[in-house]
Amino acid sequence: MERQVTMNHSEGFHARPASDFVEAAIQLKSKIEVVFQDKTANAKSMLSLLKLGIEQGQSVVLRAEGPDAEEALETLGNIFENKQ
Repeated sequence: MERQVTMNHSEGFHARPASDFVEAAIQLKSKIEVVFQDKTANAKSMLSLLKLGIEQGQSVVLRAEGPDAEEALETLGNIFENKQ
């Protein structure tokens, strides 16, 4: 499953939103990836996510595979788009 989302945090994907995102991702059983331009990151790795350098207004694709994939895309998409 995939979902395209846009970064709405004013400072982009910096430490605070990335921390919230990783904490939520770790609670999920599915394998989750964030795809940005030509790079893919493990959604459960803070360092991997921060290396993507995602800024406000940029879009990414969230990919999830596993028993709670739909929940993963909904939950993490909302965090990414700052709709918590």
